[in-house]
Amino acid sequence: MRKRLGSFRPSRRLLFAAGTAAAASTVAATAAEAVPGSTQAITDGSGSLGNYGSGVLGAWERQARAISNEAQIRRTRETDGVFMFGDSIGVQDGPALARQLSKLGISIAVHNWAGRPVTPAVDALDTWAQEYGLPHRILMSVGSNDIFTPPAVAAQVDRTMQIVGEERTVYWVNVQAARTAHGADVKVSDQRNSAWINLQLAEAQRRYDNLRIVHWAEHLASSPNRLARYLRDGLHPSVTLGQNARNGLIIDAIKAG
Repeated sequence: MRKRLGSFRPSRRLLFAAGTAAAASTVAATAAEAVPGSTQAITDGSGSLGNYGSGVLGAWERQARAISNEAQIRRTRETDGVFMFGDSIGVQDGPALARQLSKLGISIAVHNWAGRPVTPAVDALDTWAQEYGLPHRILMSVGSNDIFTPPAVAAQVDRTMQIVGEERTVYWVNVQAARTAHGADVKVSDQRNSAWINLQLAEAQRRYDNLRIVHWAEHLASSPNRLARYLRDGLHPSVTLGQNARNGLIIDAIKAG
């Protein structure tokens, strides 16, 4: 059932505080290019870091991707498994997640594409809904690439819930980004924009009874040194420690229903 509330506007003070906290945290620096399509601060050629301080998202269409074939999509639909729509984290962590779900007797079909923001991921969901129909569980592992334009997320969450309908459950992993390959100003912007995205997800959860948030950001913040140990570049999970932690949260959410 959908619950209607007024329009959402993030707290400037809360967003600034979140960004400042990220800048103060210590995360071991590693190269971002280990996974093709890693989210990076890409300038427009003039040194600009965009309207929100994290940079400008470059072309992502030729980045690495992992998309299930038609037979797997149909099999997952027929067995009422899980459809997953993700970005570079999904490209990296999706195979391990599939193995874990398989042990539970749950099939999965994936549409993971590195560098992709939320809007085209929801486009892919809409396409699969029309071509194959949907199972009762949808996993959205996107949002990290929206740190460049965080206000875009709320409308796409609404669109997702409209596509899925009231009888299916959406599991949405929230966002943590403070990329170590960049300076303190960018890391502050990354964290502020991550918090902005997560606030939009939290507000959407108040409107939709069938939206479940997988609290990755809170899990990372809940214990000292988790950011350094579970993220290899301030964004992507480390393998295997961070990957297992993030996938474990997803599995727990799906098992909880």
